[in-house]
Amino acid sequence: MTTTTARPAVLSMEQVYAPLEEALASHYELYKWWEIEDKDDFLAHQGQKIRGIVTTGGFGADRTLIESLPALEVIADFGVGFDAIDLDAAREHNVAVSNTPQVLNECVADTALALLLSLSRRIVKGDGFIRAGKWPSGGFELGYKVTGKRIGIVGLGRIGRKIAQRAAGFDMQIGYTDVAPSDTAPESYTFYSELNTLASASDYLVLTLPGGASTHHLVDAAILEALGKDSFLINVARGSIVDEQALIEALKSNGIAGAGLDVFEHEPNVPQALIDDERVVLTPHLASATVETRDAMTALVLDNLASWFSQQTLKTAVV
Repeated sequence: MTTTTARPAVLSMEQVYAPLEEALASHYELYKWWEIEDKDDFLAHQGQKIRGIVTTGGFGADRTLIESLPALEVIADFGVGFDAIDLDAAREHNVAVSNTPQVLNECVADTALALLLSLSRRIVKGDGFIRAGKWPSGGFELGYKVTGKRIGIVGLGRIGRKIAQRAAGFDMQIGYTDVAPSDTAPESYTFYSELNTLASASDYLVLTLPGGASTHHLVDAAILEALGKDSFLINVARGSIVDEQALIEALKSNGIAGAGLDVFEHEPNVPQALIDDERVVLTPHLASATVETRDAMTALVLDNLASWFSQQTLKTAVV
């Protein structure tokens, strides 16, 4: 007599990467949240069999969803940030949580430097200048030199260190702030215990720290004032870290020189004031959006799910 084991039922919350969805469909009984029209009906009649969730750092999984899935065992986050996942609810209901650290560090760091260079050398604006046919009528505005400038990194974690390594290639002076000085950072790096002091000592303030309640609006009007009129803000972390209205006001008053933003407080909605400001370079949360990184993230999500359903362990556990 032959017996078969049912594949675990997994709920994917957001459509992000086709190869991930294809792999999930081949290994699991897959349900796609974005395709479900009557979500309350689904939770009432199908929710009891969902054992895994695949989500993203932006979409997350709130308490209501977690408590609507009585068989839920694991949440696999397709990303490094997990501030939109209710970790307290996960712990209370014995739900394991994983993310995909390490595999996106290089590409996020590349994006931070790309924003820094684009701002300083007016790359985006220069492209528009040529496309609009303005070059024959006159020269283009001056930019700012990058080599030798001061970069302040807020959060010297995995991504922050990669940014620092790249900045060193431009002979930049590297400062950072974190919960404590790093024992492994090069002696040439300068630690600042206070963010406002780091901001005042930086030509570029780069944010690479986690989101969440503890860092909400950490960069406010006072920090932007300390940064100053000749300096730039770069954010490749989470939009919630920056008080967006304070940033808009700082730009309006020429309190800072410009900003490079890959993330936003209420994305995908971006304030028109930022869109209209040519001193701001905007990208649609694409820091980790490369084929190589997405493939590595997919592999790690699948490894975490397979490890959990076979051994009740995770490769990269958060909870």
